[in-house]
Amino acid sequence: MTKKSDRLDRLHAMRAEAEQGGGAERVKAQHDKGKLTARERLDLLLDPGSFVELDRFVTHRSTDFGLGEQKILGDGVVTGFGRVNGRTVYVFSQDFTVFGGSLAEAHAEKICKVMDMAVRNGAPIVGLNDSGGARIQEGVVSLGGYADIFLRNTMASGVVPQISAILGPCAGGAVYSPAITDFVYMVRGVSYMFVTGPSVVKTVTHEDVTPEQLGGADVHGSVSGVAQFVCDSEAECLRGVRDLLGFLPSNNLDDPPARRSTDPSDRREEDLLTIVPENPNKPYDMHEVIRRVVDDGDLLEVHRDFGPNLIVGFARMAGYPVGIVANQPSVLAGVLDIKASQKGARFIRFCDAFNIPLITFEDVPGFLPGLDQEHGGIIKHGAKLLYAYAEATVPKLTVITRKAYGGAYDVMSSRHVRGDFNVAWPTAEIAVMGPKGAAEILFKRDIAKAKDPEEKLEELVNDYRDKFANPYLAAARGFVDDVIDPRDTRPLLITTLQTLLTKRDTNPKKKHGNIPL
Repeated sequence: MTKKSDRLDRLHAMRAEAEQGGGAERVKAQHDKGKLTARERLDLLLDPGSFVELDRFVTHRSTDFGLGEQKILGDGVVTGFGRVNGRTVYVFSQDFTVFGGSLAEAHAEKICKVMDMAVRNGAPIVGLNDSGGARIQEGVVSLGGYADIFLRNTMASGVVPQISAILGPCAGGAVYSPAITDFVYMVRGVSYMFVTGPSVVKTVTHEDVTPEQLGGADVHGSVSGVAQFVCDSEAECLRGVRDLLGFLPSNNLDDPPARRSTDPSDRREEDLLTIVPENPNKPYDMHEVIRRVVDDGDLLEVHRDFGPNLIVGFARMAGYPVGIVANQPSVLAGVLDIKASQKGARFIRFCDAFNIPLITFEDVPGFLPGLDQEHGGIIKHGAKLLYAYAEATVPKLTVITRKAYGGAYDVMSSRHVRGDFNVAWPTAEIAVMGPKGAAEILFKRDIAKAKDPEEKLEELVNDYRDKFANPYLAAARGFVDDVIDPRDTRPLLITTLQTLLTKRDTNPKKKHGNIPL
């Protein structure tokens, strides 16, 4: 008869075996690559002692290609739930030491279980990806596992926040799960994402590329836009995930997590009087405006290196999380182009899905002209940004610091697309186009007849600017609610935001809209 102590010893032995992953040799190989193990990553992500593991004794059920003799507890992924800053999150962490982290039937079932629990219990899901792809020995069964995960990613979208950290290879069908999630983190020298690897690219296109060139962290952070965050180490990456979760509600029915702020709500900033240059064509850094308005000057910037002519990110106002969208005059004069439009639209739609108010700082001369932009679909991509702003029902506050020209004025959370509170600084220029372009069109004949056309043009430009390139005509129409002293920006935004937190707005009943993808 088996003693209770023997049974307990067996339990402890099996738990210890599960925690060894693929064994000491493979763990050493993981460390030699400069990578952490699946469990070490969870230790950094979660509050100490909070992790509750699920399905640690699960193994695969396959017998082909010798798999029947290679069963490892956990089957290459650690799953469960824990806490981040005291709040529940569901997690899975792929273990590269076990079958190269390859995804198969049981592996996928474990991930699907925690995703289902996250949706059912209204908590974020964080996936730590480090996998060689589908487990070839299991064939179509592993492909079915991917599809099961993709479906859950889609159903969870807009219901609970989904965050992916790519901490190793991610190739083929595996890339589509992170791509559906809300935020993707990558680590330089560690993370790779591509649909087909370098060897296949060479065979098909005869191009010689390295994994880093094809799908490294910087490529996806600045060129493709697949990754919202690029980090220098795994530890930095996992700290970043913790910081991000601090701004997000647990689900779409909750409010964002407010906290007490020590930054005075009535703080006025003298520097805001001089940040915008007297010369309307001279650039300045919009980060300097944002830092002087938000709590403690802190901005968690999203997609920093992709479409840098638009700034998006999370901040707090009187302790309440907000989404920041801002034109950046120091990059391409702050124009809207394809990348900026895609970046802004995705961020705005995330904030709207999760009840995070939007604050827009506007200084935009229009959309970027050119053959590449037109052929690349700037009309369609610019419409995404317009659609996102118009669709959003969260509180929307806008500050026009300088230029608001043409269709870009309409797009950037104007009153006409249900902006709740729109104000302008005295330096604002709200017009169909810039004074020079307008004068050249309106007074073309007068300029041509003048003895000195350049002098005449300058005179007409100044006249146009005095009459039209200011905020007061828009204010007279009620298109901006007020023209304000820049020093009052923070107190006024906070006071107004507090009144808008009870806002109730809905869109017409429909299955879903058809955003111009």
